[in-house]
Amino acid sequence: QVQLVESGGGLVQAGGSLRLSCAASGRAFSIYGLGWFCQAPGKEREFVATITKAGGSTAYAESVKGRFVITRDNAKNTVYLQMNSLKHEDTAVYFCAARYSPPVSDPLVTTAVGYNYWGQGTQVTVSS
Repeated sequence: QVQLVESGGGLVQAGGSLRLSCAASGRAFSIYGLGWFCQAPGKEREFVATITKAGGSTAYAESVKGRFVITRDNAKNTVYLQMNSLKHEDTAVYFCAARYSPPVSDPLVTTAVGYNYWGQGTQVTVSS
């Protein structure tokens, strides 16, 4: 089991930046692949970014490539999402997610169904 708590959301003007954090507690953090997803009102939850348990590989949604960066600090049990050049269409609730990654594999997973644990979400609002 792992518990996830997001923070860092808020209101920002278009073109601005935010850094989201997701702190984990419970089992060893380094055994989990991690992801960020977002959900806007009336829309499905969408993939934003993911990072492998070792932190060696990342993947991003096309809409955020070149603007967002996912990183993790296994010593602090925290995963981050640096969001730059924010656009109005980035407005959504952002969720942190974790999935157990077995010792022999460390894949990048970009679908919500691939994750076992979720945080409660943090609201990001970008004013145009």
